[in-house]
Amino acid sequence: MEERAADPASLDGTLVLCLGYRGADFSGFAAQPGRRTVAGEVTRALETLLRREVALTCAGRTDAGVHALAQYVSVPLTSAELALPERRLMHGLEALTPDDVSPACLYRAPVGFSARFDATARSYRYRIAAGEGRPVLAWPHAWWLRAPLDVSAMDGAARVLEGEHDFKSFCKAVSAEGKPTHRYLERVHVHEERECGERIVCVDVKGNAFLHSMVRTITGTLVEVGRGHRDAAWVAAALSACDRKAAGPCAPAKGLTFVGVDYPEGLLEPWE
Repeated sequence: MEERAADPASLDGTLVLCLGYRGADFSGFAAQPGRRTVAGEVTRALETLLRREVALTCAGRTDAGVHALAQYVSVPLTSAELALPERRLMHGLEALTPDDVSPACLYRAPVGFSARFDATARSYRYRIAAGEGRPVLAWPHAWWLRAPLDVSAMDGAARVLEGEHDFKSFCKAVSAEGKPTHRYLERVHVHEERECGERIVCVDVKGNAFLHSMVRTITGTLVEVGRGHRDAAWVAAALSACDRKAAGPCAPAKGLTFVGVDYPEGLLEPWE
C-alpha cells in the first residue's frame, strides 16, 4: 500500500519505543543516505507497520559501532493507532526489524512528547577487558587492553569530572565549534565486574546530556590514569584547559553501550 503522511491535526498521542541494538554493523543511529543506520531500520519497520510516513526522535544519537540496551524513540500517533494492541505492535516490530535491533517494550506518552527533549538524564557504560588474555564473550562489546588497570585510581580521578563543567576538552573538537559545551554529570564511576566469567572494567557515566565522543574520551583519559601514566591532577588540568589536545585518547566505539534514559515520573505509561 502506498505510504501516506499523517495530518498533524490528527495526532493525539505518542508511541515511545525502548529498543536495543548491536552497533557493529551500523553507521550510527541517525539516518544517513546510502548507509545502514538504526534510525533507518526502525523508521522502515514503523512505516511498514503503520502504512504511512513517520517522524522519529531518539533520546540520544549514538556513533557508528556503539551499542544500546535501552535507547528510546518517540513517534506521534493518531487516535486510531493509539488503539492498536501492544501484542500486535510488538510482534510487527520484531518481524520487521533485523536481528541486530531488539524492540524491548512500548509506552504511551502525551501528544508533543519528545524522547530527546523530555529526557532528564542519560546513562552509558563503557566496558574494558584488561589483561593479557584475549576476551571471549566480551570481544564484540569491550575494548581489549593488554595492560592491567588500577581501577581504584581511575575511580578516584573520575570524581573530578562529576558536577557541572565545561567539557570542551572531552569532545570531538570540530563538533564543539560555536556550540555550548557545558554539561552536568551526575555520576562517573569505575568498577570491576565479572560478566559471563570474564573480568571487565566498567566505566559508568550518567548525565543530563553528552557531547560528541564525550564518554569515549572520558574513558580514554581515565585509562591513562589506570595505566599509571597520569594522575587525578592531570585529569583536572585537562578539564580546565577546555582544549581537546589536553585530554586523553578517544576509546574505541565498540566498548560503549547506551544503557538508559530517565524521564519525569508518570510521563510514560505502559502500552496495554
